[in-house]
Amino acid sequence: MDDKEILGQVRQLVDEEHGLRARVVAGEISVEEENARLRELETTLDQCWDLLRQRRALRETKGDPDQAKVRPTGEVEGYLQ
Repeated sequence: MDDKEILGQVRQLVDEEHGLRARVVAGEISVEEENARLRELETTLDQCWDLLRQRRALRETKGDPDQAKVRPTGEVEGYLQ
């Protein structure tokens, strides 16, 4: 996956996030359903941003950005702890 594809996925996830909020307001889904899906989206977004940072760091250090890998959720989510 290249940078453009990753950014495309980010856009799709953000669009879904906005759609979820609209669906809650319209009464189509519950707040609980929204919150559960939002947690999943946030985790996937964090993984996407992490992958982009890895690719950029590899590029800046003359490495191969295609060597960057999606890191496990626990690793990506554990950065702030």
